[in-house]
Amino acid sequence: MLAPAAAGALNLLADAVRRGGADHDDIVQALKAAGVHEAFASVFDAASERVMDAVEDPYDFDERQHADNLAGAAGDVRRAFHWL
Repeated sequence: MLAPAAAGALNLLADAVRRGGADHDDIVQALKAAGVHEAFASVFDAASERVMDAVEDPYDFDERQHADNLAGAAGDVRRAFHWL
């Protein structure tokens, strides 16, 4: 799975900022320029789509809520980066 590698890379960046080895503004701007937020949000969007694709009853409240929460998380990630 690639998720642990992605988390590890981001944790290394956080550690570099904490230790003063990297400028936090430069890191944030580099993450924005690289589209990290969009890629992260896309994971949630794809998961939301998969949930709805697998649902037998599109009106099933629990499944729909799960899909909506995933889609909402994608929007939250995009909004968080918008304000940085």
